[in-house]
Amino acid sequence: MRILVVCGAGASSTFVAMRINSAARARKLAYLATATNEASLADCVEASDLVLLGPHLAPHLEQIRGLAAPHGVNVVLLDADVFADLDGTRTVARIEAAVRDGFN
Repeated sequence: MRILVVCGAGASSTFVAMRINSAARARKLAYLATATNEASLADCVEASDLVLLGPHLAPHLEQIRGLAAPHGVNVVLLDADVFADLDGTRTVARIEAAVRDGFN
């Protein structure tokens, strides 16, 4: 699964993406996370299967879902403590739960 992690400037999302990749490798999951910023999202969304949105972008959730929907890409809002998930395991669990629950 191609996962795009989005934050305001792209720095925080880079760390989250690296942690997701590490945790996914450890569990032999076929996840590949990359990072971008909100301004570049429109250029990257169609090459993704899932967009993970930083919690500070919650006010833009519906707008970003509208941008992603025509490409068949789901958007999941990350938990407020995502940046404290230093090994990525909780974030990977959040991804798995979103997939299992149909991205609701």
